[in-house]
Amino acid sequence: MSARLTDEQRIAWLRLIRSESIGPRTFQTLVNRHGGAGAALEALPQIARRSGRPGLKIASRDEVEREIEATHRLGGRFVATGEPEYPKALRAIDSAPPLIVVRGEAKALARPMLAIVGSRNASAAGMTFTERLARAVGEAGFTIVSGLARGIDTRAHRASLRTGTVAVLAGGLARVYPSDNEPLLEEIIAEGGAALSEMPLEWEPRGRDFPRRNRTVSGLALGVVVVEAARKSGSLITARFALEQGREVFAVPGSPLDPRAEGTNDLIRQGAILCGSPEHVLDALAPLIAAGEVPRGSAEDPGSRPHDELDRLWDELDLGNGRGHEGAPGLLYESPPEPIATDETSIVVNLLGPAPVSPDDLARQSGLSIRAVNGILLELEIAGRLVRHAGNGVSLST
Repeated sequence: MSARLTDEQRIAWLRLIRSESIGPRTFQTLVNRHGGAGAALEALPQIARRSGRPGLKIASRDEVEREIEATHRLGGRFVATGEPEYPKALRAIDSAPPLIVVRGEAKALARPMLAIVGSRNASAAGMTFTERLARAVGEAGFTIVSGLARGIDTRAHRASLRTGTVAVLAGGLARVYPSDNEPLLEEIIAEGGAALSEMPLEWEPRGRDFPRRNRTVSGLALGVVVVEAARKSGSLITARFALEQGREVFAVPGSPLDPRAEGTNDLIRQGAILCGSPEHVLDALAPLIAAGEVPRGSAEDPGSRPHDELDRLWDELDLGNGRGHEGAPGLLYESPPEPIATDETSIVVNLLGPAPVSPDDLARQSGLSIRAVNGILLELEIAGRLVRHAGNGVSLST
């Protein structure tokens, strides 16, 4: 049985995720603690006051209704985690976007995906290899996913137009970056591919939005191939996310005299799978496809999936229990949040530092319940004082 949000639930979800200081993890925590996005929105002003941010901007109903209408005019739609169209591999990662905006064909998101990324200033050899790799892997049944950047990304998309490709945008779907790739994006949609973003429709991408896009690129895929990358390249950020998400990482070797090969050669030295032909990728991913496996968790804790109550919204659908304030089926909500005393907040703050620590460790060291600790961490995050790390670690912002 398939589950979908009602129109009212979708508006509440969009209002919550579009509110200031609310990212995917904060969204999940708020929904879990308060019985749904609607109830979380009601509680948010009080939480903001407690955290020292009484002026926290909460997205209004009018704002999100205008965004929904404009998205529909562009041919896009909002898809929530757990809805049938939401990619299973992306849903499995830590901090999966609760809502994504999609243009194009759902079937492009349903097939297994391979990410191909690399240098914007690519060599002729790198571009040629990318084209051969994308075409062969696409013909083997994979959707090719990339970030619509110049160079390797562009060539990967073009080579897989016929077999299916997905472009992940750093900004909103109405703000294609780079702008000279807007015709390519329209070709992708026309040929049965898809475009995807988690950002507001008119959002102009900023520097910090590109790592977020890279996390989604790797999260969609079973594996990531880095074709060319200098040291400190954004493509290496994608590879790092892939490792944290339990994905396979492939690197195409290059000449030690070419700075564009320094990053990929380093990846191979660090244990990435050498990719010298499409068969190297297909052979490595074939067992995952045969087993129907979706990677989960992270390199630090392969079985972890923090804040998994949103998944239960869908997994428990047929049980008919756990109905929340806003009528969302199947979400097993926690009991009402415990009041947080000022001295308890001080205890947790004093235990935090620049090094990541898990909420469980904070609960053990403080003597507080894990629910109380999570509530304190939520308020610290809304106040801008908390940093979330891979593997569910937290630290104080510097």
